Amino acid sequence: MFDPLKEAKKIKEQIIEWRRDFHMHPELGFEEERTSRIVEEHLREWGYRIKRVGTGIIADIGGGERTIALRADMDALPIQEENDVPYKSKIPGKMHACGHDAHTAMLLGAAKIIAEHSDELKNRVRLIFQPAEEGGNGALKMIEGGALEGVNAIFGLHVWAELDSGIVGIREGPFLAGVGRFLAKIIGKGGHGAAPQYTIDPIPAAADAILALQRIVAREVDPLESAVVTVGRVQGGTAFNVIPEFVELEGTFRFFTNELGEFLKSRIVEIIENTAKAHRCRAEVEADILGPPTINDREMTKFARSVAEDIGLNVGEVRKTLGGEDFAFYLQKVPGAFIALGIRNEEKGIVYPHHHPKFDVDEDVLYLGTALEVALAFRF
Repeated sequence: MFDPLKEAKKIKEQIIEWRRDFHMHPELGFEEERTSRIVEEHLREWGYRIKRVGTGIIADIGGGERTIALRADMDALPIQEENDVPYKSKIPGKMHACGHDAHTAMLLGAAKIIAEHSDELKNRVRLIFQPAEEGGNGALKMIEGGALEGVNAIFGLHVWAELDSGIVGIREGPFLAGVGRFLAKIIGKGGHGAAPQYTIDPIPAAADAILALQRIVAREVDPLESAVVTVGRVQGGTAFNVIPEFVELEGTFRFFTNELGEFLKSRIVEIIENTAKAHRCRAEVEADILGPPTINDREMTKFARSVAEDIGLNVGEVRKTLGGEDFAFYLQKVPGAFIALGIRNEEKGIVYPHHHPKFDVDEDVLYLGTALEVALAFRF
């Protein structure tokens, strides 16, 4: 068999060129018209069988009884870029601040190499170029569109700001957290700030509710488990001397088991409703689980680690994170693994976290991701 690492290194500059082009033209979730058009043009040129799912693409090559899927997300974020680089975003207020430009470029490079060696394939390879990972649950749209039909295993690669450049981080079991969101409106009775006795003040009720929510993780969750409850938005009142009619709270909760997710959801609702009631207020509370935890299959994780080591990559451990990822929806249906590629490089000043306006990637290691994707496809 050919050497995936050598083949990927041959097109290293092409991968970087694609990544920079996508970076300069970021598109938000379900708006990836330009990005998907470029991807589709290349895939058709290389002989892939294409199915469109909105701005998403399902591309097949090869045959056989078994199918391996490789996924890249394509969407950007509503962030104003602050990097001073030649490939800076040309679209005001939009930026690839999570590395999806790199994911798309790496998988496009893999697609090219796979096509060039398709006569050596022993199975079918499916490439999934997905829209709207950032809060849009684009994975669900792709699944509804048939992305997992006939698929036996799936792998995804994500550039990772916490890992040193070039390290491939592989973790068995829970990797990223499940994601929940809650929105509450605590309703009282407004009035003059100098006469609180004639009002029902929702602000102390909201303050007590916020403090009580923090005690869920501190006192109700097993200390050996990981969980987060965060109130990210508090909004109430319009003037310094007016007690408002209501206060709004909005936040997120994170978890690594579905059982814990359901527990957090129910306790958040109970605490806000009953705290409001204790203050003679009433509460309207919505709490929803937006996505499950990302849990890597044991056998597929071992396979990915073995393949990465066999082609000479530097494989290391990657920490769990309470960030979320809609790749989890694929892993609910099909065994697979979500893999991290370190892109942190202090010498180059590439040290900023994901979703930061100065986030960037060490482009010199992107070909390693392409090589791993190619090797997974051929050795499955």
